[in-house]
Amino acid sequence: MAEHIQAPMARMERPGALRRWLMMPPVALGVAMIIVDATIVNVALPTMIRQLGLGPADAEWVNSIYALVFAALLITLGRMGDRFGRRLLFVTGAVIFAAASLLSASADSSSMLLLGRFAQGVGGAMILPATLSLLNTNFQGRERGIAFAIWGSTIAGVAALGPLLGGWLTSSYSWRWAFLINLPLAALILVGSFLWVPESRDPFIDKHEDLLGNLLLIVALAGLVFGLIEGQRYGWWTQVSSFAAFGATWPAGWPSPIPLSFVLAAMAVAAFFPYELRRGRRDLPRVLDFALFSIRSFGYGNLASLIVALGEFGILFALPLYLQGARGYSALATGVVLVPLAIATFAVGALNSTLTRRIGARGVVRLGLALESVGIASLTLTVTASSPVAWLEPSLIVYGFGIGLATAQLTGVVLEEVPVDRSGLGSGIQSTARQLGSALGIAILGTILYTRLGGGLSSRLAELGALPEALRHALVETVRQSGGAAIPQLANQPGGEAVHQAAVAAMTSATRASALVAAIFVLAGLVSTLLLPPEVDTGYERAESPAEAPRNESPSEGFFTQRVSEVQDGRGRQDPGRELVPGLQEGKAVPRGPKGPLSVHRRRNGRGGTP
Repeated sequence: MAEHIQAPMARMERPGALRRWLMMPPVALGVAMIIVDATIVNVALPTMIRQLGLGPADAEWVNSIYALVFAALLITLGRMGDRFGRRLLFVTGAVIFAAASLLSASADSSSMLLLGRFAQGVGGAMILPATLSLLNTNFQGRERGIAFAIWGSTIAGVAALGPLLGGWLTSSYSWRWAFLINLPLAALILVGSFLWVPESRDPFIDKHEDLLGNLLLIVALAGLVFGLIEGQRYGWWTQVSSFAAFGATWPAGWPSPIPLSFVLAAMAVAAFFPYELRRGRRDLPRVLDFALFSIRSFGYGNLASLIVALGEFGILFALPLYLQGARGYSALATGVVLVPLAIATFAVGALNSTLTRRIGARGVVRLGLALESVGIASLTLTVTASSPVAWLEPSLIVYGFGIGLATAQLTGVVLEEVPVDRSGLGSGIQSTARQLGSALGIAILGTILYTRLGGGLSSRLAELGALPEALRHALVETVRQSGGAAIPQLANQPGGEAVHQAAVAAMTSATRASALVAAIFVLAGLVSTLLLPPEVDTGYERAESPAEAPRNESPSEGFFTQRVSEVQDGRGRQDPGRELVPGLQEGKAVPRGPKGPLSVHRRRNGRGGTP
């Protein structure tokens, strides 16, 4: 039996140690490019509005169209890496992203800019799952923990440094450099990829595509993400601002388009799952391999990732609004305040591997989430209307330590037991879970922030008693809809000092409320990690010492029950827990179905190609 499966697995043999580490710079650069782009564009957007004459709807879509396309295509494009090659998907995404960046930088109209942002979303949806599947394919054991630590620290650190870089480029050069900076990065990625990143794919994947399944999944994700990120802007039920897209305007007297977006998403989901299950029973190709969710580390790990993302990304949305609105900081100064967070995130990554050996992967995740909870919760004490902003730094450093430990390790845990030949699909699902958690967290914390800001300012202005009701209402709406950005200008109005102080107090209170809810979300994510199986800890130990790997005699969590002992798993280890289709006897060839060899479910960390 072992001899039978050796040949196809040879095509997925891991590269040497030196080449594995040489692949990390281009992979990290790919992640950095797509993450930093979003934060740079946020900072450069006001300048784009002035120089390109963007209307309100166009300005809103500059960010929305990127996030929408990115989230909707992660699973579909991630799966393409398993079929056509993970390195090919990675470099193709980098080329598309670079070309789209050049198009955006050259834009002289809103339509050209939005087309570029759309294409950037496509490229980003290729790059992110490809980086994860490349790490999952090429690293194991202690090296795997280090590789995922670098990946996770890059995401968190670059997200914090983005406003600083964006402010510097916009103020010193031009908003166009927010896009042009991606060109040299993409060039380095391409050179490094072709030199050091090995190609891998699933040689037995079905070549047919599930077109309807892909379409239903894209509609479901696009509808859900659009509703979450635009609900605050257009109104969750009643239309509060005009919606326009592609030259069409939503009728003014109608309810908000957000409920319709959620209904479309729900209808697509209701059609998607029965359709995919029916195709599975007929042994036809599907978008999703539902067997992946029978792997406890994958299913529960994605649940934890989604919950944690609610708080992680939500507070990073609220904090810059507080610094620029209540404290009057520029975008560049805001970036400087967040630098310690980025430094802490990068610095703690070096401890990831050592801590994993001592307390296990689950222990590192829980320690990181505990530090995140403490760091975010302490912001409720350090976010004030007048105390030095430097008081925020200890909270941000603790928060950064937590991100550096938890984000990378949790991603590694999710993919620990995913078979290599499903790495692209698994990475796409994991990335989608975090993206949905991010969109939902920003929606929830944004709603809390805007509601508390508007209500708090209204009550404070009412206590002043000197403003007419119509003027008070207008001031409240202006501040609320701007997310606090209009607060610094209030002090310049005649007699506006009292109004300005009231707005600062309301913004401070709203930010502290958002921080408290974000801490609760991260704490809930910590609790959800109790569902993770202990195998994710022993998986690292087993990869370090294959000769001492314990034989697991417990029943499988997968769909197949007939065991075959002493079968190599493609990483040079003996995997006694691997199971094949019912009735398969040791020493016999794997039966072939009408579309190739029947699939194999690995009970524990099966990394080999499907025989």
